[in-house]
Amino acid sequence: MTANPFLGVVLHALGGLAAGSFYIPFKKVKFWAWESYWLVGGVFSWIIAPWIVSFLTIPNLLNVLSDAPTGSVFASYCFGVLWGVGGLTFGLSMRYLGMSLGYALALGFCAAFGTIIPPIFNGQIFDILAKLSGWTTLVGVLVCLAGIAVCGKAGVRKERELSDEEKKKTIREFNFAKGVWVAIFAGIMSACMAFGITAGKPIANLAIEQGAPSLWSNNPVFIVILAGGFTTNCIWCVFLNYRNRTGKDYLTGSGSTLAANYLFSALAGTTWYLQFMFYGMGTTKMGKYDFSSWSIHMAFIIVFSTLWGLFFHEWKGTSPRTYRLVFIGIFVLILSTLIIGCGNYLASLQR
Repeated sequence: MTANPFLGVVLHALGGLAAGSFYIPFKKVKFWAWESYWLVGGVFSWIIAPWIVSFLTIPNLLNVLSDAPTGSVFASYCFGVLWGVGGLTFGLSMRYLGMSLGYALALGFCAAFGTIIPPIFNGQIFDILAKLSGWTTLVGVLVCLAGIAVCGKAGVRKERELSDEEKKKTIREFNFAKGVWVAIFAGIMSACMAFGITAGKPIANLAIEQGAPSLWSNNPVFIVILAGGFTTNCIWCVFLNYRNRTGKDYLTGSGSTLAANYLFSALAGTTWYLQFMFYGMGTTKMGKYDFSSWSIHMAFIIVFSTLWGLFFHEWKGTSPRTYRLVFIGIFVLILSTLIIGCGNYLASLQR
């Protein structure tokens, strides 16, 4: 498999665009409770889309899944269950903080844990630290975290500068204290996606042996991981439907409104899956230090989600200094991807 860091970064950018944009269609859903549209979107993002894409890209898909090592499947599924907790609370962070601040806080923790822990867990960290390419890549990760911190600081300034009434004009259920705790927990648990992909490498290798192009080899892994995520989210959303008496959402309402709600929820869910598809493709092109893919992915998500936050006027009424912090954070995040790309390029020269 030939490394191509530039193509890998482009693919991660597309994944970041999808992840940073997926929540927008949910804004068009009317009269449904959060748990209702989240579950409908989840059916598409965690079940339907992964199977359709995998059937289209992986030869002998069913054989790959049936012959996959049991330990790898079990570990990937379990990490998917844990990631599902993060995905569930990640949606709540968007609900309470908005797109820009919610993404920045949640993904800061997600980037740190998801990037550094896998190579430590796999015993690769000392090999990485022994080479210039490894140090370059780690510097890029640190720069990425610095950019995330700047975006987070801008969000804190926004909290101080705007009244609750002003913030709720663009974020209906704004609650900073609740949102921060949810975002922290979501970020830590969402990092389990990176662990799940690492645990699923035997499945990806088996797909390649069955004739799948390496670019698509992670698709069957996502079937397993996202099934775990669906398990968590389905249980919780059905529980909320029962407790809040919102199960009627799926069937009541005018025909046009009901159809629109299903359409926008499906669009949001499918868009969310696309981030994983492009992320999985990107990791196959990043070379020896593909662990850095997680930081690049997080950086692009924050870039696009922050831009969407500006477009939807989530920062309206804040000071010029806060606006500058937002754009400085975006610049630092873009810079981090270039540094990480250089690290991967140096790694390819050292082979």
